Amino acid sequence: MKCLIPILLALTPHHVIYHSLDPHSVSQALAFCELYPETEESSLAMQRAVQLLKMPSEQSVPKLFPLINRLKGSSTVFSEEELLLIESLAAGLPNRQLKGYAVQSEAEMITLNTEEVDLGFALILSQLAGAEDAFFQARCYSAMLDLMALQIISRLPPEATAFQKIQETNRLIFEQMHFRFPPHSVYAENIDLYTFLPSVMDNHLGVCLGVTALYLAIAQRIDLPLEIITPPGHIYVRYRSEGKILNIETTARGVHMPDETYLSLHNPSLQERPLKEVIGMTHVNQASTYLYKGDFLKAAQIYEKALPYMPDDPLVKELLGYSYLFIGKKEEGEALLKGIGPGMNGIAEDYLAGKVDLEGMKAVFVLVDETRESLLLKQKKLEAALSQFPQFRYGLHQLAVVWVQLNRGREAIDALKRYFEIDPNDPVTNYYLSVLHGERHDFKNCWRYLKCAEKSLDQDQFSPKPLRELRRTLMQLCPE
Repeated sequence: MKCLIPILLALTPHHVIYHSLDPHSVSQALAFCELYPETEESSLAMQRAVQLLKMPSEQSVPKLFPLINRLKGSSTVFSEEELLLIESLAAGLPNRQLKGYAVQSEAEMITLNTEEVDLGFALILSQLAGAEDAFFQARCYSAMLDLMALQIISRLPPEATAFQKIQETNRLIFEQMHFRFPPHSVYAENIDLYTFLPSVMDNHLGVCLGVTALYLAIAQRIDLPLEIITPPGHIYVRYRSEGKILNIETTARGVHMPDETYLSLHNPSLQERPLKEVIGMTHVNQASTYLYKGDFLKAAQIYEKALPYMPDDPLVKELLGYSYLFIGKKEEGEALLKGIGPGMNGIAEDYLAGKVDLEGMKAVFVLVDETRESLLLKQKKLEAALSQFPQFRYGLHQLAVVWVQLNRGREAIDALKRYFEIDPNDPVTNYYLSVLHGERHDFKNCWRYLKCAEKSLDQDQFSPKPLRELRRTLMQLCPE
């Protein structure tokens, strides 16, 4: 044991640090080179970085570290020399084979088929459209994506499996770069800030669509085929192979969640989307903030920008239709609503049937924040609309939701019963009535509305988890 003491004493801090480096980490190797440039270990670290990145020589290594380190900051802008260096290193990435990598404008990119789109470059180009230096900025953010992909690839073995790629992508995005879901109070009024890829990359904060877009952009660079799934109001990606499915929940650091997590009374099945529609979805998120703020002209303009990417999407047509109606384009708005077909939302259906007017519809889009005053304002506007149009179903549903948020269960039940009288077969209304009666220990009515909800779904042979859990709880509290 004594013979080890001189060796331990001879070790300097940089020896210890070098031997503690992750052997597969490019950023750690480059950081060591910058901190201890004159040491023998620095040369070894540089050789490691060259091997991991498959660089032709060590000459560019000193320039590379500040570029990778800059990914941790915000508003990254590279010089032309730096861009050329990154682009040369990333020349072999799979996304270089896509036509979308070589486009010069959004107009050119819109003409591409979905399988030809380089999503990262397309998103950035579309979201920065109108800026004088949009193409240059698109190159900068695309280079950032390249650097992220190169670091993932450096940790992968030859012939890496898709599961290994997913594991390393999760590690980089959520563990090393700490991308996170922002608090609701932060993103509620400015969701576009946490949806658009440039701002998500700058701030390392993003809602489901923003981080999923980042994930997909990287996946294209590492040859990782993913499916895009959009339950109502949400998006995530999944990998499918030989009957096996791995869901990647980007709001929970990439963990797998079973399909049933995403199914509900509103959503009996999961919709898969083509890659190109992700671009349109980001504009829909932004437009919706203006719709709820009452800036209907701005909302219409942005929904119009989403439409080329999602020309057949009923939700885009519906929201653009409402925006047109609210700015006086009645003929265009009604044409869009009539063109939705069987998937028409209850709001549009009631409007076209004369069961609500424009002012009544506007009450539905009143923005609610975390204050009681905003809830009371929306409640008053909905009540005013329903006094004139008592058959407005979505208005009744929204009124019930507001009463629940105000902890007024009795009033919520009254609103839902009025809905039930109009449509007794709506499973969502019956489920809410069952839950609210259960909270008041009115188990007779709790059972009544639960059975109504189950019966309304029998024809679809669909039994969502919330109904099963409600039945299980009710069996324990008050068996039939």
